[in-house]
Amino acid sequence: MSRSASSAPRLAVVGNPGSRRVGLFQDAVRAAGLEPARTVSWLDVLRGDAEFLPGETVRIDSPGEDDEVERLLRGVDDPTRVEGSAIWYARFTSAVRDVARAAATAGAVLLDDPGDIPVLFDKRLCHGVLDAAGVPVPASATSGPAAPPVRGWADVRALMADHRMPRIFVKPAHGSSASGVMAVETAGPGRVRATTSVERDPSGRLYNSLRVRRCTTEREVAAITDALAPDGLHIERWLPKASQRGRVADLRVVVVDGRATHAVVRTSRSPMTNLHLGGARGDLAEARAAVGAAGGSWGSALAVCEDAAAAFPDTLCVG
Repeated sequence: MSRSASSAPRLAVVGNPGSRRVGLFQDAVRAAGLEPARTVSWLDVLRGDAEFLPGETVRIDSPGEDDEVERLLRGVDDPTRVEGSAIWYARFTSAVRDVARAAATAGAVLLDDPGDIPVLFDKRLCHGVLDAAGVPVPASATSGPAAPPVRGWADVRALMADHRMPRIFVKPAHGSSASGVMAVETAGPGRVRATTSVERDPSGRLYNSLRVRRCTTEREVAAITDALAPDGLHIERWLPKASQRGRVADLRVVVVDGRATHAVVRTSRSPMTNLHLGGARGDLAEARAAVGAAGGSWGSALAVCEDAAAAFPDTLCVG
């Protein structure tokens, strides 16, 4: 039974019209028996033309999947470029603050806290918040607001030695979808290799690729690191992943209103399990059984995710 027009919330979603994410949200709205959400485009937000209505409940969705929005946020014409994530972060968080001000002025309510979003989109800050909350996280050399600056490969090498971390992930602080991520291994002086989807052109510019590859020389790993460092880097220990049917595996869990509601197993032959990089969905029932066979508890695993989301109590949905 659908809700009555008087009791149902009026919904709006800040997103890119026609995008996959907005379409899926609208499908969920219809399945709940609600009127379609009004879409406020990111282009309108970035141009200062976004408006909200009194009493609306507003969801802030991803600004991805739109080349014009990406150009305005990142400042480059090619959306496959890796560089520019610091500019993207500054412009995106500024736009979120604009949304919050416009919504408050109109008397609308946000589902996503504008103070949480800058933390959730900075791996260094997010890691520090989770660590302080007692959530288990990999050891990191760049956690929290007081983390040392990482100016290039020389700093990465020094931090690896200081923290005794021969295997690390080097991640752009504001990246997503494994963009710019390198899984780095060292085995003595000069013996370095990395697994990454980054490609360098002859001029040294970095591009996202759908092909995960190996960098087998320290010179190449250093060049990529030095190019990414100005945008900010996060370094954390590379922990061995679980496996499923001979492939490395991890879980992606969504927590809504404090409760873990969705879990997906992703498997891969590389350290990055992202589906667009050759990852594949795994078997959730098999993963649950494996947790139990190892003496663990599936409920305890989900509780860790819920503890992580509890560090951001004013944001409805956290992955």
